[in-house]
Amino acid sequence: MIELHDTNASQIAAEFVRARRGSGSPAMGMVMTLIIVVPEDHALVAFDSARLASQEHPARVLGVILGDGRGHGQISAQVGIGDGRSGETALIRLKGEVVRHASSVVLPLLLPDSPVAVWWPVDPPQEPAADPLGSLAQRRITDSAAVTKGRTVALRHQCSAYAPGNTDLAWTRLTPWRAMLAAAVDQRPFRVTRAHVVGERVSPSADLMVAWLTDRLGVEVERSTSDGPGITEVTLEGKHETISLARADGKTAVLSVTGAPDRHVALPRRPVAELLAEELRHLDEDEPYAEAAATLLTLAGQD
Repeated sequence: MIELHDTNASQIAAEFVRARRGSGSPAMGMVMTLIIVVPEDHALVAFDSARLASQEHPARVLGVILGDGRGHGQISAQVGIGDGRSGETALIRLKGEVVRHASSVVLPLLLPDSPVAVWWPVDPPQEPAADPLGSLAQRRITDSAAVTKGRTVALRHQCSAYAPGNTDLAWTRLTPWRAMLAAAVDQRPFRVTRAHVVGERVSPSADLMVAWLTDRLGVEVERSTSDGPGITEVTLEGKHETISLARADGKTAVLSVTGAPDRHVALPRRPVAELLAEELRHLDEDEPYAEAAATLLTLAGQD
């Protein structure tokens, strides 16, 4: 990693070029720019997740740390390639008045003619699409389960501020649950008359599961509490049949269907790097998430 002090976007871009030439690889085959807006104390963990995700999606990764906005503007950066990265990275620290103009620093560093994704690993803005950095991206990734306080409120803020291209890793965590439940219903089609979701008391993923089932099935969905981790059981009930997917240990689930033997299926809690890689595969609008977000607001009594 090359340290740049009291620098600017042009010098950071020039260092990318020098680093590529020094590695003997002037063309890195990068497919996108990933911007990570992260506090200092979460930067290393976020960059490690991005490094793992970039093995599937080679990217120019720009970490942006927004410091104290008072005083004279100052930019410093750590620039590097290699070391397990599939692409280029720059960790950019902003201080002073330049904090209010972060997009002007990042914009010259975006890869030309390539998609842009922005990820807030911890505390996202209430309206990601209206954020100066968020407005640069086709994909805006938040995580209501990782906010420092008020996860339920944070989820509702993200749902109410939904815009095409927004998504939440609390929703991404539901992908295998939704796939298994949908497959079970398709294999034994019956009319679901009620549903039940069990999970931790504060679980954005459980709340989104309730919203998704309500939207898709048009039935009342009960929500109850367990010790977790995360969602521990989803049950779909019909007049004569029941489908249950229960995961007590966060690793393996039991799929129970009336009239069939129980099946043990792998359903581990996935690391953030895997969730991030999944979201970077889809840069178009996530319509099921949009519909679930709207339903969640309706259930919460919000417009």
